[in-house]
Amino acid sequence: MTKRQKRQESGPVRLHRRLGHTDLSGVGEVRGALREFLRHRSRPEETDVAELLLSELVTNALIHTRNGAVVTVTAAPARLRVEVRDFVAGQESAPYVPNADDGTHGRGLLLVQSLADSWGVTAQALGKVVWFELNGGRA
Repeated sequence: MTKRQKRQESGPVRLHRRLGHTDLSGVGEVRGALREFLRHRSRPEETDVAELLLSELVTNALIHTRNGAVVTVTAAPARLRVEVRDFVAGQESAPYVPNADDGTHGRGLLLVQSLADSWGVTAQALGKVVWFELNGGRA
């Protein structure tokens, strides 16, 4: 039995990180953790896309909330799911996705919408989870 077969039988593999509200340096750290996590699970171009989209979601969560964020990455065969959870009550469940010509800010969700195979927002009792999935990885 190969290592990949063993990994597939054992189920999905997860990466989990918590970032504090003012921890913008944590964006680079969580990107590095994701890169290492995906080193043998995805092709380099898929890792690059995952890092970019993760950066956008984490930065949004840290800039627009006061309670930090939790990042959960789940790698399964042929699929990667990244979730960024915030803890702000009373926010809209669907974030605003601007037009490409709306200025220099607010393009992060446009990138997510354009590059992810699927994405969305899931309301929680406190806050929300913004997530994306990339298909085709070797997970």
